[in-house]
Amino acid sequence: MRYLRSVALTATALLTVGGAVIAAPAARAAVPFPSIGWQQRNCDYDGNGFDDVLTGAPGATVSGARGAGYVTVQYSSSSGLSTTGKRVLNQNTAGVPGGSEAGDGFGRAVASGDLDNDGYDDAIVGIPGEDLAGLSDAGGATVFWGSPSGLRGTDSTWLENPGQPRAGAGFGRAIEAARYFSPDPADPDAGLRDSIAVLENDTLLFFTSPPGAAAGQLKPAGDGRTLEVSPGAGLALRSLTHGNYNEDPWADLAVSGVTTGDQPGAGATQVLHGAPDIEEMGDGGTFEGGPAAVSSDFNHDGQDDLAIGDTGAGSALGGSVSVHLGQGDLSGLGPDPAQTWTQDSPGVPGKAEAGDLWGAEMSSGDTDGDGRPDLAVGAPGEDIGSVSDAGAVWALRGAPGGLTATGARSFDQNHGSIPGVAEASDRWGGQVRLVDANKDGLFGLLAAAPGENTDDGFIWVLPATTSGLAANGTWTYDGARLGAPAAGALFGAAIDE
Repeated sequence: MRYLRSVALTATALLTVGGAVIAAPAARAAVPFPSIGWQQRNCDYDGNGFDDVLTGAPGATVSGARGAGYVTVQYSSSSGLSTTGKRVLNQNTAGVPGGSEAGDGFGRAVASGDLDNDGYDDAIVGIPGEDLAGLSDAGGATVFWGSPSGLRGTDSTWLENPGQPRAGAGFGRAIEAARYFSPDPADPDAGLRDSIAVLENDTLLFFTSPPGAAAGQLKPAGDGRTLEVSPGAGLALRSLTHGNYNEDPWADLAVSGVTTGDQPGAGATQVLHGAPDIEEMGDGGTFEGGPAAVSSDFNHDGQDDLAIGDTGAGSALGGSVSVHLGQGDLSGLGPDPAQTWTQDSPGVPGKAEAGDLWGAEMSSGDTDGDGRPDLAVGAPGEDIGSVSDAGAVWALRGAPGGLTATGARSFDQNHGSIPGVAEASDRWGGQVRLVDANKDGLFGLLAAAPGENTDDGFIWVLPATTSGLAANGTWTYDGARLGAPAAGALFGAAIDE
């Protein structure tokens, strides 16, 4: 039984801060602002104009510390994604705060944004297993600042809960960076830069570089926020995505997770509308489904929409993806899904089965060059024949009115042109990312199987063509190919969107 209350805006917001209920701010005059969900990526760390790829391997052993973790950055160019132009970063890298310790999970979450507005994107790496002052798994995060030479450790910055770190909080379990608010509410048009949203298990926190701050300095913004999806029911926070759902100049944030309380485990997603002042960030509605979400302009009207992957308790058999469209004004997303997809939708390959986790991972990009964003859907629990949890990925094409099953395709490791073979618990599609590494307008697919080779983890690169994603020409790599430890690394458990 699903029990989220209506997403229609009421007299009070669903957002609570320290137990106090905040009223949604009054609507301002509409200021048209384009989609930011898929066309405007923010992962060019060396400023050469090409999107780079940041990948987490949180299970890796570093200097004998099992599960300490690392991240890799691959620098792109007109030649596309590279396995030679790369860097490996961990907590033992010179200048990085702390040190690699067993179970840290460095790289469990990754994100990017230009936090100091210098033209070089910066990387944020979550470390939810970090122990602080004797508090197990309190969690932390490290910011690596972009430069003409890319990411390095010498000027990195440490983040943690600024109030009271708590055992088991898992600070850094999910991260997202965008312009949610102005660093200086008194002069909202000055010094614009991305700010960071960080999740703990039950709290959302923001960090920004305030006016006049020294290079590399980040400070907390506002108070930690807990989210409530219905009276007495909280939200265990799991993922973040940002877009512009209401046509104002600020990025909006969707926080997805699963319910807590008497009826736990149901997917739920809450939207916060950006504002000049963080204290004015307003309620954008609560939506059924989660704990995965991705933003994109699916109906190609210039405004972002929100796709929610529902694999929680009470979801459709095997999982589903629902698309809520922006309504073209300051009200934000429509309360009811414009489309809902499952494996049993007409034209979608395959058949819905219990445990598929169809929609547990998603990414959006233009895979065929027609100017419309498509959607990649991961189902890491998909059985391939009798092979359990081998995993698979689907691609739904974009169309003038939204997503379409026309031309929909599915891929797995038993496809003749895809290297490898489907094996139990590979969880192929545990991460999916559509990337345009060579800036040719075609987004290829990175499909990760963190469970491949007994949790070593691999990534498959599926090329894009004018007819969409293609299996022919697929190639693979792992941490070892990038000069990093491979055994038990869970390489590909996180890839920056």
